[in-house]
Amino acid sequence: MPTRESSAVWEGSIAKGSGVMRFGSGAYEGAYDVPSRFEEGEGTNPEELIAAAHAGCFSMQLSGIMTRAGSPPDRISTTAAVTVEKFDDGWRITKIHLTTQAEVPGISNEDFQEHASAAKNTCPVSKALAAVEEITLDATLVD
Repeated sequence: MPTRESSAVWEGSIAKGSGVMRFGSGAYEGAYDVPSRFEEGEGTNPEELIAAAHAGCFSMQLSGIMTRAGSPPDRISTTAAVTVEKFDDGWRITKIHLTTQAEVPGISNEDFQEHASAAKNTCPVSKALAAVEEITLDATLVD
């Protein structure tokens, strides 16, 4: 399996500095700073990139699980909301909430919910984020 890389450069102090994060593939580059990370400033932040990775990984895992079960999906759309909070010892990701909608012909909602829960627990990004206190899921089967 390949090893994937991304990079980041930070210039200046934490309060006044800024940086750029880049995917190794060249598919994405985004600026970040304290306002974009801990306030509502423009730009990206590491948590937003974690959210994108988690949403993408979960969607693929769910597709794989359903396909192997004989119910390949037509479409899966997932959003991941990452919550970061400040504690006495610093900042911590405390929660990730996945919201997914899937179009899957011929599957019961009960089977879909079972597959969605399995995908949440087994996608590689969920496993990598096991230190997050809470990862929740709302899964909707769309007709």
